[in-house]
Amino acid sequence: MSSVSNEESFSIPSETVNNVEENKPNSDVVVQYVVLRRDLIDSWPLGSVVTQGCHASVAAIWSNKDDAHTIDYCSPDNIDSMHKVTLEVKGETQIQNLSQKLTTNGIAHKLWIEQPENFPTCLATKPYPKSVVSSFFKNLKLCK
Repeated sequence: MSSVSNEESFSIPSETVNNVEENKPNSDVVVQYVVLRRDLIDSWPLGSVVTQGCHASVAAIWSNKDDAHTIDYCSPDNIDSMHKVTLEVKGETQIQNLSQKLTTNGIAHKLWIEQPENFPTCLATKPYPKSVVSSFFKNLKLCK
């Protein structure tokens, strides 16, 4: 019996690997967190939920366009290597509680309120060094 794999196998020249290792920044990776609602993922078309996350992400970045981390995150040198983590919460209460926790702790983010329905669908942080914000998201599940 033969086995079919969807994974492609390829090799990278060792000099490329060495150059990448030498050019790694010593600082934290700058990351944007996007949090979606599981209840909407289960009941809305996938494209609609993805669109909500895109709205929140762009709004969080634009609202903080003059921030040093945002400028670095969107710089020409980094634009093709952005880091995002997409997580999920159970529903509306949990997304509002997370937003309040972030606000209380001074973490800039955008809670996206869908109109005209006027209810929160997702949130996104501005870009931050991972070490600064990861603790606020450690108990959330990756969105799958």
